[in-house]
Amino acid sequence: MQIREDDLTSKKIADLLREHLENMYEITPPESVHALDIEALRSPNITFFSAWEGEELLGCGALKELDARTGEVKSMRTAKAYRRKGVASKILEHIIKEAQQRVYYYLNLETGASPEFAPARALYIRYGFEYRGPFGDYNDDPNSVFMTKKLAGKDL
Repeated sequence: MQIREDDLTSKKIADLLREHLENMYEITPPESVHALDIEALRSPNITFFSAWEGEELLGCGALKELDARTGEVKSMRTAKAYRRKGVASKILEHIIKEAQQRVYYYLNLETGASPEFAPARALYIRYGFEYRGPFGDYNDDPNSVFMTKKLAGKDL
């Protein structure tokens, strides 16, 4: 598996992100969907990563800079054919490593509170994320779960 910074121009990426957004709107009330579309992911404060095996797109994820010390995990998605095969773990590991290289103190995320998001929450907990309250522009929302990971070696 190769994980690389992606310029968001391939049709495969556009299709996966479209599937991601459609799925979020199927399982989450519209006011609680925080997934970004492809244009929003092109923001200069977001670095988008894609995972490939040859020509096959396995999944994606992004790292958004909230400030000089804090990042946010965004747009984690595994292609249907590759779910439960460790793709999300590898992408998350890559994002965590990138956040550490940027010397972020914290890595935050928002995910869903419904049962459909239980595998995602379990993944984040396995990687040391802990529950927290809303951060940034998020509001308290019963459909959202907020998590944070203090990155190694950073004492405040």
